[in-house]
Amino acid sequence: MSTYVYGIARGNHPELPEPTHGVGEPPMPVRALRTGELTALVSDAPEDLRPKRRDLLAHQTVLAEAGAVGAVLPMRFGSLSTDDESVRTVLAEREKHYLERLDALDNKVEYNVKASHDEEAVLHQVLADDPELRALNEANRAAGGGTYEQKLRLGERVVQAVQQREKRDGELVRQALEGAAGDTSPGPDSSGWLANISFLVDRDSTADFVEAVDALRKEHPHLVLQVNGPLPPYSFVE
Repeated sequence: MSTYVYGIARGNHPELPEPTHGVGEPPMPVRALRTGELTALVSDAPEDLRPKRRDLLAHQTVLAEAGAVGAVLPMRFGSLSTDDESVRTVLAEREKHYLERLDALDNKVEYNVKASHDEEAVLHQVLADDPELRALNEANRAAGGGTYEQKLRLGERVVQAVQQREKRDGELVRQALEGAAGDTSPGPDSSGWLANISFLVDRDSTADFVEAVDALRKEHPHLVLQVNGPLPPYSFVE
């Protein structure tokens, strides 16, 4: 049976409460594999593992409980190894690297921030910031909406202005929040977001980070910010 890996911790990491159960139906008991100065938190892997809500939550719960009492390098959901011995081999081969990452992530959590525009608010803003675009819009309105060509020209100019604003505001989000974090990691690009950034934050400074997000919202109400955290620092594990 394959081995499911939740995370990697130091060898002296406090033991999880017994019983602690992870993924699977029925839930598989979580156990610790100790090798040298490292411990891997693992369980037997169910044969039909799928990203179902119950299993996703179980994976995150194991990491939350382990992370509450010491540094853990979290593995992504679905991290599998052939067997326990294969896990021990990797721990031995990469012990120095994992210990360095554990030192770097000790007492740290991750916040993921995704930003988008309030479409109506940003439209008003780009018109207010660009006198030529504003004049073009007012001329079309005075002409009852304008001709097809005039509407098309205005639409193209608005799209360009909004795209430029998205680039500026993506950088604005990063600059406004990176001072409350120890490190940043850009997330994958996806449509609908002008920024998708993960921030590494001291566990004792999470309130300061949340305050920085709230201040950004108040100062720039045209931004829609979606914040997820605190999370295990997935984005900062190599």
